[in-house]
Amino acid sequence: MLSSFFGNLDQGQAPGHFAQQNNKMLRVQLNGEVLARQGSMVAFQGQMDFDYEGSGGMGRFLKKMVTGEGTPLMRVRGQGMLFLADKAQDVHLFYLQNEALTVNGSNLLAFDPQLTWDIQRVQGAGVAAGGLFNTTITGTGWVAVTAYGAPVLLDTSQAPTFADGQSAVCWSAGLQVGVNRTFKAGALIGRGSGEAVQLAFRGQGFVLVQASEGPIVPQTA
Repeated sequence: MLSSFFGNLDQGQAPGHFAQQNNKMLRVQLNGEVLARQGSMVAFQGQMDFDYEGSGGMGRFLKKMVTGEGTPLMRVRGQGMLFLADKAQDVHLFYLQNEALTVNGSNLLAFDPQLTWDIQRVQGAGVAAGGLFNTTITGTGWVAVTAYGAPVLLDTSQAPTFADGQSAVCWSAGLQVGVNRTFKAGALIGRGSGEAVQLAFRGQGFVLVQASEGPIVPQTA
């Protein structure tokens, strides 16, 4: 796997159609197709068509309906220069080499169309446990993710690693991922930490963690 996080991403060696225009924007030199988050196009030069991309099968459609997971996707076809962004979040690139990467659906920006994807459940998390379903992308090609603020890359082989489910941007698909519950009796009387459930990562690999638990949802009266 190639990424600037690993110090091995040389745009002169990897296929160069995905690149960071700047920290907040992805540039795609399009000559064919790309899958991207709906509404993420901010500009393009050339000739392009934008179409809604379905779930790609009844199995994934049902998973999306039940879990709420999965990025709303569009398929962009054409030739020219495409610019993508999402809420001015930082953009980060990974180039898979017959590998798999698991991504939090809210952090997925774009990926090559030859890559396959599926929605998977975190071990030990029931359907009722929201936010514990994620998208695994497999094959050879580019994946672009977004993150709030500067993320940290944690080496999970060094020690058992835990992260808030909304803060974990992406991780090695081969990791053992479960749920770590730290619920204490004090939470029943208003003295809980607010961090009662985390994702637990074990094995050889990494997890990328953003400096946020996601956008703030305004409270309604």
